[in-house]
Amino acid sequence: MNKLLIQRRLATLFLAALTTLSGAVLAQTSQNSLSATAIAAELPDAARPSPRYLLQNGSGRAILSEDFREHFQLIAFGFTGCPDVCPTTMMEMQQVMVALGERAKQVQPIFITIDPERDTGPMLDTYTRNFDERILGLTGSLELVRWAAKNFNVQFEKVREPGAAPNVYTVDHTADLFLLGPDGQLVAKLAYGTSVKDILAEINRWIDLNDRLPKK
Repeated sequence: MNKLLIQRRLATLFLAALTTLSGAVLAQTSQNSLSATAIAAELPDAARPSPRYLLQNGSGRAILSEDFREHFQLIAFGFTGCPDVCPTTMMEMQQVMVALGERAKQVQPIFITIDPERDTGPMLDTYTRNFDERILGLTGSLELVRWAAKNFNVQFEKVREPGAAPNVYTVDHTADLFLLGPDGQLVAKLAYGTSVKDILAEINRWIDLNDRLPKK
């Protein structure tokens, strides 16, 4: 059995296991959750998705969306070869984390590559740390990256000039920022170009709502 087939089978098994695990975690956190109370009060008719991912950090360790329960997650999709959009987003993420002060401990910033064929784990580590050491870079097989992107409604597509070598291309992609609550539900989608001031205000607003929830 070749290596590619093994990777695909492992990815399929991981997805099945993650679906089962996520269902159990969601059932356990349905009570006393940010989305079940604070969000419901603000948008009673809104259905809040819980986008999931199963990827790897720079050391190759598996990272699940459920690993950051009790924290907010500020997530961006992009790639290290991105000439302008991604560096801008990363600088904004860094500025937000600094401006949050002590509250930054409640937020996990994440950068998910949509170019796993070129963005290795070590490359992502170097890239994210150039902006802020707290930003976690995640990669994985193309299948798992596509699955994560689909869950966030993120679109991406290679763009290659005619006659260019196979590894010479750029990637068009959705450039929004996504904020997940401590229960894993999507609480805010921030369009590319949203100011740092407005991003910060939105995160602080949700932290304030979460702080008012009864604690276990």
